[in-house]
Amino acid sequence: MTGPQQRPTGAERPTGAEQPTGAEQPTGREQAGGAERPVGPEQAAGSEQAAGSEQAGGSEPVGGVRRSGLRNPDKAVRGLGAGTMSLEALVLLLAIQPIRVVGGDLSGAAIGAIVALAVACVVLAGMMRRPWAWHAGTVIQGLLLLSGLLHWSLFALGVMFALVWAYALHVRRVILG
Repeated sequence: MTGPQQRPTGAERPTGAEQPTGAEQPTGREQAGGAERPVGPEQAAGSEQAAGSEQAGGSEPVGGVRRSGLRNPDKAVRGLGAGTMSLEALVLLLAIQPIRVVGGDLSGAAIGAIVALAVACVVLAGMMRRPWAWHAGTVIQGLLLLSGLLHWSLFALGVMFALVWAYALHVRRVILG
């Protein structure tokens, strides 16, 4: 190769047998993104202190160690709840026509209940930051089960989404403790 040689960065870095050995290895300081940073025990101790004092999702880590490997567990759990509620709203709205065609006569009250529950799911998906939203999500699952009195297929949807919501609550409990 002619001209100045550049150090590999990112995906171009050598791996396995191509990694530099002996005199080729960087010592003491390494170039990362154009800035020097120390490499060695003093860096490891500093990064551990920074990780231990870092706040995860607005809450102090328990015992200096995060419970999960997520950067922001609160945000991840909120996303899970919002995604579950959004999916439920979509499925409820898309289920109206197949229920009418296959499942028999769907009354106006049943269609109204479906639309109201779907709107409540969408609103709740946007409010998952509030602590009461998880309890409201559980109430929505109960209301969907009760709407099974209007049509049997709504009860079937209620059972499926109650199980999905129970799993989301379990994941929330595991991640947040």
